[in-house]
Amino acid sequence: MKTNYFGLLLLILVFSCKQEPEIAQREVGAYTIEQFMDNEAVGGGSFSTDNSKLLVSSNRTGIYNVYTVPATGGEMTAITQSDSTSYFANSFFPQDDRMLLSADGNGDEIDHLYVRELDGSIKDITPDEGAKADFYGWSEDDQHLYYGSNKRDPRFFDVYKMSIADYSSELLYQNNDGMDFTGMSGDENFFALSKTVNTNDSDLFLYEAATGNLTKINGMLSGNSAQDFSKDNSTFYYTTDHGSEFSYLMAYDLQTQEKTKVVEKSWDILGSGFTSQGSYMVVYVNEDGKNAIEVIDTETNTPIALPDFEGKNITSVSFSDDESWMRMYVGGSNAPSDLYTYNLESKDQHRITNVLHPEINPEDLVTAKVVRYKSFDGIEIPAIYYLPHQASAENKVPAMVWVHGGPGGQTRQNFSSLIQYMVNNGYAVLAVNNRGSSGYGKTFYQMDDLNHGEKDLQDCVEGKNWLVTQPEIDAENIGIIGGSYGGYMTMAALTYTPEEFDVGVNLFGVTNWMRTLKSIPPYWESFRDALYKELGDPYSADSVRLKRISPLFHTDKVTKPLIVLQGAQDPRVLQVESDEIVEGVRENGVPVEYVLFEDEGHGFIKKENQIKAYSSIIDFLDFHLKGEGLNEIKD
Repeated sequence: MKTNYFGLLLLILVFSCKQEPEIAQREVGAYTIEQFMDNEAVGGGSFSTDNSKLLVSSNRTGIYNVYTVPATGGEMTAITQSDSTSYFANSFFPQDDRMLLSADGNGDEIDHLYVRELDGSIKDITPDEGAKADFYGWSEDDQHLYYGSNKRDPRFFDVYKMSIADYSSELLYQNNDGMDFTGMSGDENFFALSKTVNTNDSDLFLYEAATGNLTKINGMLSGNSAQDFSKDNSTFYYTTDHGSEFSYLMAYDLQTQEKTKVVEKSWDILGSGFTSQGSYMVVYVNEDGKNAIEVIDTETNTPIALPDFEGKNITSVSFSDDESWMRMYVGGSNAPSDLYTYNLESKDQHRITNVLHPEINPEDLVTAKVVRYKSFDGIEIPAIYYLPHQASAENKVPAMVWVHGGPGGQTRQNFSSLIQYMVNNGYAVLAVNNRGSSGYGKTFYQMDDLNHGEKDLQDCVEGKNWLVTQPEIDAENIGIIGGSYGGYMTMAALTYTPEEFDVGVNLFGVTNWMRTLKSIPPYWESFRDALYKELGDPYSADSVRLKRISPLFHTDKVTKPLIVLQGAQDPRVLQVESDEIVEGVRENGVPVEYVLFEDEGHGFIKKENQIKAYSSIIDFLDFHLKGEGLNEIKD
């Protein structure tokens, strides 16, 4: 199978150089939310069969549509022109200029696959109502595509093979055991399957279609993840953290079952995969919250030289089918990600996009800095710190503790329009990777199991205490902000440590764990038990603890101003979660703002909604942390 692995690791940007102190002495430009949100977001980058153009997604119109762009640079040509539903690029077809696209229903996460035909028409090729479809890759003979669908059983994804001639499908693997499909050999004989044990550990299996045998790859409890098969179908590659804090790359001989360590780093190997002809292997490493990439020549087993971008970093790569071209995303924490192409034969390099708004001076953007501080029990907590250029001991600024989603997520050293907008408006941001975050070893990752809203919350409080010690920070005005699980942490902070933070910004956060855990989408079935092991089983005695840590039942403790933002189509954190927390906190007489979007899901995709959401956040912070507008009210 021609894997679609490289398309899965897009737009993860990296940490750049240390801030120069003299920048703080000059006047920093002030920019509007419209300018920040007018930074174009581009994703994808599949080459056409003749390598003349790329297929990409862009939100330049306000929502995501699909475009083509010449591989050497030039104007984008719109393929979809939707003004409501966002469309995303998957791939050009292997032998013609048909295009594979995907879209859901305004954030409901029920994705379908679409084909843009040569005559310009767009056809839904997975029209099953209520069923999700995910693109897995192209067949070796270029006559079929592989995809996963839960149309047979809403809980489980089966693997299908679809003819690209007439879009008829056949079932290749029927998932009766609740496993997750994670890869397939090019000859369609071996299927890599994963069974989640807990939120860190998973068992890895190989199913052999010819014999019906199912072989377990890992011998001990560990975190294991399929990566790719060799092009000659002799070797299976996977990552494991067996006997280590971090994941490393292994090779498994499909005939002898011999295992060999291939690549090991001092951080997690995020992923690895081969190019179409097998000439190169790409290895991604999660290096302290940023991507480090190696492209290895498989004949010499040595990394090839990649272009130098003078302080910016290559964060994602993929290759054309003939391996003569590479596309790269390049950026940093202070630079949105741009798309480049590189011809491996001529060494010619082409910049395809320039996504930063032309009125924004790049020097006015702030480079993230990695910091570490000790928590209440001595555990070292990593964090990503953004300090406004205009901040100084004489010009102290308010600050926000930023909490990522998850619970097992990680704040990366990437570009965020919202964070840069906040910093440009004079707010320092400390993005905390509290215990339970991924990327810092499996021991750290499991430290928050069954104590959410407790020790991980204390890590956030200690982050606030670290901010208090910084000479540039206004210690009397520090808030907390987060989305999804970070939104829960925001509400937990305002509920269980009500005097620690001065305001809270809750973006679609969980507030009633029992309801959320009972209402998870059916297609999360394979992950359900692991989620219950980490957070608690709402159908067991754990329900007592889950109610205790659910902010909804303790809103009487909230005393600080709150803003809540929510998408009505969210299938993960239901709108009722935000409706009820707003109602409960308002009963205290506490200032509460509520921003609801009828056409968004778990996160806000449409620019119009992002502008409204992020400007509402800054207006809220300006009023409650900076006191701007208070005099007008008093007058």
